[in-house]
Amino acid sequence: MKEKPKPRIALLREKAGLTQLELSRLVGVTESTIQNWESGRTGTDHIERIIRFCKALNCQVEELIEFVSDSPQESTTPNSLSDRHNLLGTNDNFSTNSSDATGKATI
Repeated sequence: MKEKPKPRIALLREKAGLTQLELSRLVGVTESTIQNWESGRTGTDHIERIIRFCKALNCQVEELIEFVSDSPQESTTPNSLSDRHNLLGTNDNFSTNSSDATGKATI
């Protein structure tokens, strides 16, 4: 039996600077679900089907599924790691050094 390759979720999650818990909260699944997806213990068949739908219909996921947010705050996609942490309420993880709107470091 041919073994399926493991999903790249862990690599992409780490690249985004998110923990498994943070990603689970953003996606709306349990942390153990993220762990299972990353390890390949449980399949991501539903994700693969969505990708095939999009390829067949020549569209993006957002076009395929009309997403209705539960709250107005979730309707905007976070653009930066800082935005993601603010959305999750985990912005305490950051150093006190940051940049203001002008790009100058603030302390």
